[in-house]
Amino acid sequence: MPERPRQLHVNVNILQAGVFGGSWRFPGTGPLSSYRLDHYLRVARKAEAALLDAVFLADGAAIRDNIRYRPTSSLEPTIVLTAIARVTERIGLIGTLSSSFNDPFNVARRLATLDQLSGGRAGWNVVTTADAASARNFGLDQAVEHGLRYEIAAEFVAVVRALWQSWEPGALVADRERGVFADTSKIHAIDHHGAHFAVAGPLNVPRSPQGEPVIVQAGASNDGRALAARVGEVVFTAADTRAAAREYYLDVKSRAAAFGRRPDEIVILPGLSTVVGSTDAEVRQRRELLSELVHPRYAIGRLAGQLGLPEETLALDRPLPFELLPEPEQATGSRTFHGIVVETARREQLTVRQLLHRLGGGMGHRIVAGTPEQIADTMIDWVDHGAADGFNVMPDVLPEGFDDFADQVIPELQRRGRFRTGYEGTTLRQHLGLPEPAYVRPRAGAGSGAVDE
Repeated sequence: MPERPRQLHVNVNILQAGVFGGSWRFPGTGPLSSYRLDHYLRVARKAEAALLDAVFLADGAAIRDNIRYRPTSSLEPTIVLTAIARVTERIGLIGTLSSSFNDPFNVARRLATLDQLSGGRAGWNVVTTADAASARNFGLDQAVEHGLRYEIAAEFVAVVRALWQSWEPGALVADRERGVFADTSKIHAIDHHGAHFAVAGPLNVPRSPQGEPVIVQAGASNDGRALAARVGEVVFTAADTRAAAREYYLDVKSRAAAFGRRPDEIVILPGLSTVVGSTDAEVRQRRELLSELVHPRYAIGRLAGQLGLPEETLALDRPLPFELLPEPEQATGSRTFHGIVVETARREQLTVRQLLHRLGGGMGHRIVAGTPEQIADTMIDWVDHGAADGFNVMPDVLPEGFDDFADQVIPELQRRGRFRTGYEGTTLRQHLGLPEPAYVRPRAGAGSGAVDE
């Protein structure tokens, strides 16, 4: 029997009105849709009909971009995902919650609740928050130093996982005859006392239907890669070239092996911004319109913020002032996007104006504009060359651009035998091909939040 072609994993990022800075201005789009529940439910239902692995919600703790020119704030993700869970049956539900400005017990409880109510479809995108605007909303003058943020994140994840493991399988008895609801010998305190957190436990929500919610992580710095390799089951990344994506892919999976993990139990999904058209001419026209709709002040401000430069140092028809750029480790925002933007500008010798067009208004994720066949070609190419296991898709415009992707690109992948034609499981872990974690009782009083091996 011939070997089954490698299957792609695909999520959709419901990013406001779309990934481009001017998506909210696109003809036929509702400018206020990202504040309406129906917007998220519509995309999620479409994603489930297209058999995607999951919907994904990004999040932040502040208005970081200039909301004068673009909807940049977001609704709280676990609330939105709970509403999505009510109208869907299979699709995974991944929400972003920061380890910098949350409490481990509350995060563990919120995600365990979502997982219970959805039948085992929850995932947690762990992020460390780097911007000063978010820090000021939590009583700090500036964000915590990069290395310390990741140290906190590692302990945070360990505590959350210990709480999820505080209920053994079979702890819920619900024996009416004996009058026994729970076997308390199978519910355990974690008594965590670490460098940053002290949590007694146990969690007050039972064990997940899928063992634990799926841990999702994103980060391209050395610290970010180390955390992804240590705890990530799904890893979101940003890469503008196949070579860069392959380097990241191999590095994270080799680091995971060094932690004693199986590399094939980590699913790596680069971000992919899609612009779908029926013909090359239609694609070019749509791509140009999307660029024109990005307000230039927004684009310049976002680019300057990514690079850590004053806006006045960026002249539209000149190259980036490379001599003024801070080193990536001094960047105040995402080091991932700082590196992508600078490398793209250097490699392609772009002016600032050309760079803004190339980045879709300053985003930094890879943009693929093409026919359904062309987009399927590039997705398969990256997977077959060891640069990805699939993609976190960010359509140009929501919902229309995602409709095009779901109705045209997904069937093309299916025709080539590279995407499922039906769900084979009911949990997010099953969609991703990830095993259910074995139960490991938390080691009470260990002080590190570790669990017994």
